[in-house]
Amino acid sequence: MTATLRPRWPDAIARTVVVLLLAFVIFGPLANLVLWAFAERWYFPNKLPQEFGLAFWKRVFDPRGNAVASLGTSVAIASLTVAVTLAVAIPAGYALARLRMPGRILVLLVFLLPQAVPNLPVYVNIARVFYELGLNGTVLGVVLVHTAHGLVLAVWIASAAFAAVDVSLEEAARNLGASPWRCWTTVTLPLALPGLIASAIFVFLDSLDEFTGTYFVGVPDVTTLPLLMFNASMGGNYQIASITALLLLVPSILFMLLVERFLKADVLAMIGR
Repeated sequence: MTATLRPRWPDAIARTVVVLLLAFVIFGPLANLVLWAFAERWYFPNKLPQEFGLAFWKRVFDPRGNAVASLGTSVAIASLTVAVTLAVAIPAGYALARLRMPGRILVLLVFLLPQAVPNLPVYVNIARVFYELGLNGTVLGVVLVHTAHGLVLAVWIASAAFAAVDVSLEEAARNLGASPWRCWTTVTLPLALPGLIASAIFVFLDSLDEFTGTYFVGVPDVTTLPLLMFNASMGGNYQIASITALLLLVPSILFMLLVERFLKADVLAMIGR
């Protein structure tokens, strides 16, 4: 019996080491953020802060700290981005899922182009065009940039959500006398709603965390929380930057738990089909 158990020890040790390494990679930076967020004094070569406190939290939430206003701006921009993105993604996703149009796969690939091209040169050129149109430094300009980025996820997930709806249910509703609009509002849309909610959450989080597009289009008149975090870190205010990062992390965790609930396996299986 001992001989049969021995070969398992190397595998168990290897799995334990891999799990510990993954935990360190995932939770190590988060633990460093938490330490900096509550550190009053932390100087090299000390491994841990010499003094903990909440003084920097008070500075962040002080009206002069601009964090609350920046958070409000970030939430407002993200909400507007979701509304504009879904206004485009819902009809586009339905058309791509139900209408067997020629070049359908090519259209889906077009929505992936923003991910294939480096963001920096794209945003620089967008900033130049927006400057000529008077959109630089405006909330509208930032929303349009975030929408262009969010459409990538929104259209693909919306298309998968509508493709996962059983067509026979719509046909049954039509056979019972339902009009196309009533069939859409009572059958198709409710069944696709979980996927659309997941799409909206992804777009909201993407907009909330977006930095590069906001920097080139919104600065100096539009200040979001990622911009505040960047300015704090560049100025050496690591405590304020860490607190701001934690503030951005909280909604991301909460919304990702919602995504896990709404985005079912049948929807994921239809992405790209």
